[in-house]
Amino acid sequence: MSGAAPTFRIAAVDCFEQPVRYRMPFRFGAATVDSGVQAFVRARVHLADGREAEGAAAELMVPKWFDKDPALSSEQGVEQLRRALTISRAVYLEDARPRTAFGHFAAHAHECAEEGRRQRLPALAAAFGPAEIDKAILDALCRALGISFYDAVRRDRIGFAPGDVAPDIAGADASAFLSSLSPQASLRIRHTVGMADTLRGHPARLDDGLPESLQDAIARYGLRAFKVKLGGDPAADLARLRDIASVLDALPDYRVTLDCNEQYAPESLQALLRTLRADASLRRLASAVLFVEQPLARLQTFDVHVGPLSAGFPMLADEADATVDDFPRTRGRGYAGVSSKSCKGLYKSLVNALRCAVWGDGAFLSAEDLTTPPGLAVQQDLALASILGIAHVERNGYHYLAGPPGREQAAILARHPALYEGSRLAVRDGVVAIGSLDCEGFASGALPDWTVLAAMGFTEFTE
Repeated sequence: MSGAAPTFRIAAVDCFEQPVRYRMPFRFGAATVDSGVQAFVRARVHLADGREAEGAAAELMVPKWFDKDPALSSEQGVEQLRRALTISRAVYLEDARPRTAFGHFAAHAHECAEEGRRQRLPALAAAFGPAEIDKAILDALCRALGISFYDAVRRDRIGFAPGDVAPDIAGADASAFLSSLSPQASLRIRHTVGMADTLRGHPARLDDGLPESLQDAIARYGLRAFKVKLGGDPAADLARLRDIASVLDALPDYRVTLDCNEQYAPESLQALLRTLRADASLRRLASAVLFVEQPLARLQTFDVHVGPLSAGFPMLADEADATVDDFPRTRGRGYAGVSSKSCKGLYKSLVNALRCAVWGDGAFLSAEDLTTPPGLAVQQDLALASILGIAHVERNGYHYLAGPPGREQAAILARHPALYEGSRLAVRDGVVAIGSLDCEGFASGALPDWTVLAAMGFTEFTE
């Protein structure tokens, strides 16, 4: 099937941005954010037969996640991601050779990472650049071929050759794997409970008619799956979990994941999870925990085996998963799962999904959210989770972010009436209907309105 994948030249890549305001503060780990900048990438491709098309990608440049150095300001964190895009744009455009979509990724991922390292970017931040450019390129390819993202992947119009970047699965039948994938028409939402979130009632701090507390969101959206943010202090986190459990235990059934955002030391993690297992007031919540996400600092992840610390809870790597090589490394330290996020690279997600299929020993992918705003960013991330067969996906952007302003992405929203309620995700009975993402292009339906976006600039800063 890979022989059917067309080769093409990348004719242009342009980057834009737009400020975003949160409707309420979002606290995760040691960070609290209330504003951000959304990046947009526009790419143009030329196929050998003369066809050409333009494609797009979008992603929030979230501060304090790609690099958690407390000495860096939020603006400096965003500048790192602008730098990653600038580096990747130059690398992709410098090579004029025609390649498949996956071939462009495989040819440039290492060079982007090396240049990012030379410019002192964390590996996770450096990967942001090629991740966004690859999405825009694939959108353009799908438009040139007149097919959907799902068709491009399942029919291997991307030229999937995982052995080129992951020698550990070079012998796997990649084409059979892709053809076995089956996109879903709906996905269950795993609602994020931020550390600053109110748990009960309707505080009426905002005048937007939307839920503000956990209890409020459950009543409005019919939620049954949740992701709870933890802060690294076992006593404080356990007290918070007891309070959350008193809300969730009123539901007939629910599932939970716990996200530590790198805040725990090994000893305190062990204390937290052992108490979670033993505390009678947390018995039902503990039985509902699907996995614990990124408990240790990303570099410490590779030095400490989490098996003896886990109290039997499956462990999942997120921030430690910066390169295509990292999932096998975290597996060697006791982690069963790894996150899929479109900001970390769609091809890496496909490679890791193939690894899970090859290993077949409990390895799994989860779908996590980088606060994807309504519109193109959330649509592409949902489509990726859908084709990977992941049953539920964390969403926090729909809760914390306002809808796109003015005309921006109005055409995109109009093409997906079942996915949106106004300019926000339409979550009904805890589920979003994503059937409309099976459209020409990469889950877009329409390109952004480039006229309302600012050209991306880049300002050097001293670290």
